[in-house]
Amino acid sequence: MEALSDLLAGNRRFVGGRPRHGHHVSAAAAAASGDQQPSAVVIGCIDSRVPLEAIFDQTFGSICVVRSGAHVLDLAVRGSVEFALGQLRVPLVVVLGHERCGAVGLTIEALRAGQRPDGAMAYLFDQIAPAVLDVGLDAEDLQSRAVRRHVERTVEQLGTFAVPGQVDIVGAVYDLDSGKVALLD
Repeated sequence: MEALSDLLAGNRRFVGGRPRHGHHVSAAAAAASGDQQPSAVVIGCIDSRVPLEAIFDQTFGSICVVRSGAHVLDLAVRGSVEFALGQLRVPLVVVLGHERCGAVGLTIEALRAGQRPDGAMAYLFDQIAPAVLDVGLDAEDLQSRAVRRHVERTVEQLGTFAVPGQVDIVGAVYDLDSGKVALLD
């Protein structure tokens, strides 16, 4: 299992204070020494090209990260956000979509083919399809517009259980090419 060996080697580099990617074990120890006081919850996609702590340049303890395919809100994601808001008193929730999202692309392809994916992928499809249909299957730049619409819908859904005035909820999209995060209006 080469993948597991790579992960364990990375952990050894991290523990030994020789990380390749900028996170140092001393920061982890400092974060663990006190109570959690994260400044935000970031809900993002599972896409391996979108490492949330890295693209926001955040260290240990500074943000809570919740990830699911296309940042879909299932019960576990909602519970995690509610925990961060209620128990950790996090004042900000960021919903981060990203360009060329595979789950959004799969949903577009399935809708155009008139097919619904099997298994648990069907849940992702069911949650993303309304955003695609809001934009319209014949729309120009459908993938990008559907990603944005899905972020907007997720922000709207979060607004139903977040306490207005106490928590800010914002949507944004990450550009895979430039690395830039753009807030949605």
